Amino acid sequence: MDKEAFLKHKPYAGPAKPSMLRRRIGHDYSSRCVYLITMTTEGRRPLLGALAGNADAPAGSTDAPHIVLTPLGERVRQAWLDNERYYPGVTVLATMVMPDHLHGILFIREEATVNLGTIIKGFKTGCNKAYREILGLPRGGSIERQEGGMLPRGGSIERQGGLPSAYADSTYQQQQQLQRRPAPGKGKRDREHGLLWGPQYNDHILEGAGEMQRWRDYLRDNPRRLAIRRAHREYFRVQFNVTVAGRTYTAIGNRFLLDYPQKMQVQCSRRMTPAEIEAEVNRKKGLAEKGVVMVSPGISDGEKAVMDAILEARRPQIFLTPRGFNEYSRPGHRYYEACAEGRFLILAPWPHNNREVPLTRQMCLELNEMAREICEG
Repeated sequence: MDKEAFLKHKPYAGPAKPSMLRRRIGHDYSSRCVYLITMTTEGRRPLLGALAGNADAPAGSTDAPHIVLTPLGERVRQAWLDNERYYPGVTVLATMVMPDHLHGILFIREEATVNLGTIIKGFKTGCNKAYREILGLPRGGSIERQEGGMLPRGGSIERQGGLPSAYADSTYQQQQQLQRRPAPGKGKRDREHGLLWGPQYNDHILEGAGEMQRWRDYLRDNPRRLAIRRAHREYFRVQFNVTVAGRTYTAIGNRFLLDYPQKMQVQCSRRMTPAEIEAEVNRKKGLAEKGVVMVSPGISDGEKAVMDAILEARRPQIFLTPRGFNEYSRPGHRYYEACAEGRFLILAPWPHNNREVPLTRQMCLELNEMAREICEG
């Protein structure tokens, strides 16, 4: 939809709902551009691979976290690479196939005869063909629901071409338990709009070499972050309706930091000079080394400098964010180790919204007031 049509229909659309699946209004999706594409399997079933390796192993070692792709995962990866073969004006810059989702970076080099939606539709069609072949399903074949996941009608794990189970960590014992479960009496369609992938996809337009490199690094580090989350599930689970000093938050991280007896608010004026900021960083770091938990939304340059220094010093902190969480939210990449070690808690006082919400003066005042309440509570 172009911008003119969007504005024409906007008054009748009702209130906007948070969604990561919207296209950018007015953008030409057949023009020269770099896109980060993310899509998930239907029901987030881990059909594409299994995590292997140790979260603590160094990068590049044989035991470093990595994804062992199933036959279906290999077919999905190849189908993504084949975008270059089917669409000569397209270059695949990066690919990461995870157990239940795919990230890929596509570069449309020149004015294409097809748009991005057509490319993704063709990719999904190829993946569904592979899905049917590996599971032995006829076109339009039925899939029955099993408690905890999906199996083809009368199928077993061995007959699925080595697909991992969709029920936890794909261990042999879990597979055996699934095979012993009786088939349900009545089958249900898995979905009406396809087989392997969930509806639609997310696209993010990458602008500049710096942003593209950050996302390349993010994709490459995905298996390690998954390994960390699985090793420390309690610190990465999104916790809703957390009440602190009479307010309700959504939280990720170590909630026990709220019970720590020594907490201190970090609040710095925007008028502080670099020398004053440096002095405040050193003072707060000294207190943190003695066991004080720092609390702040990190709004001003001084507050950011202090909280960054606390993070680098591996000391505990409570961070307030204006952006809310949904059930799939994760802490930022730089906070993973802090979360895994139980020295980080992030609190969101407002509902989840995928769009970047401008931070107003009133919001800043409220966030600083919340930090004060947490420290005094």
